[in-house]
Amino acid sequence: MKIIVLMGGRSTERAVSLTTGAGIAAALRRLGHEVQSLDAADGRALPAGAEAGAAALEVAAGPETALVRVPDLERAEVVFVALHGGAGENGTLSAVLDLAGLPYTGSGMLASALAMDKAMSKRLLEHAGIPTPPWLALPSDAPPPDPADVGPLGGFPVVVKPNDQGSTVGLTIVEEARQLVPAFEEAARYSRQVLIERYIPGRELTVAILGHEALPVVEIVPEHGLYDYACKYTAGMSRYEVPAALPTDVAARVQELGLRAFETLGCRGVARVDFRLDPEGRPYCLEVNTVPGMTPTSLVPMAAKARGISYDEVVARMLAMALDPAAGDRAAAARRTAP
Repeated sequence: MKIIVLMGGRSTERAVSLTTGAGIAAALRRLGHEVQSLDAADGRALPAGAEAGAAALEVAAGPETALVRVPDLERAEVVFVALHGGAGENGTLSAVLDLAGLPYTGSGMLASALAMDKAMSKRLLEHAGIPTPPWLALPSDAPPPDPADVGPLGGFPVVVKPNDQGSTVGLTIVEEARQLVPAFEEAARYSRQVLIERYIPGRELTVAILGHEALPVVEIVPEHGLYDYACKYTAGMSRYEVPAALPTDVAARVQELGLRAFETLGCRGVARVDFRLDPEGRPYCLEVNTVPGMTPTSLVPMAAKARGISYDEVVARMLAMALDPAAGDRAAAARRTAP
């Protein structure tokens, strides 16, 4: 099968996207497919086996959606989306591929846009009864928040982050009032809205969803307290417990909430749902990632391995779901009507 893997791009997660795309492209080749890797920043073809090296290439200025002019897309039987953040994950690319009539991996336009917009996704999670930390959203060009604004959230500490970024880009844990304005200004650099939410002390958990199946819960223990960009993507900077050492009922509850969040936003294919578990054992859903990492240190392959599913099999399943996107909807409907 002829497959285009789209990676790179111009988002703040470009380097991670290239590493994800390199791993996926290699797996697809091992599965016997004809694969062309394209850098979504400018449409250039990347050499097989060396895709991650494109992180060092100069990328000319231009719109993220320059990739829609790449004629190679028209020759693909399937487009494998390996773009983190930006147009690759906010629904723009999904809409373009829908208009082109091309099958692609991952969630559709609406689910992608909802998941990327943290404030909007939290509204839907709350409506569905899925616990999420108390929050407020402010325009980036609004006056900086006053410390009194965080009172309704429970006071300090709070988490301040861009409303539509991933990989903890622009995120700050604010422990006292004097840190609030600098944190707001940092987050405002990356998004038109800034999200402020209650900091939930406790444990960092995540649930990977593979075609409406919740994989084992992963616990992340970062080297320096915050699971930031360095801890996410630097080998040895975090320790992982797979499956997480949780009481059976708590693990089942986190998996159930993860699957409900996935379905509430209308996701497809593979996604990852992040949680905090407070000291009383109460889980809080933070966000849903519709294009989760597939790097050597990424959490989806880790959780799949704990279930006995290899990296290549995950990629094969993602491909199969792209070719039959309604399969996930049928599985969800069957699950809801099961006795």
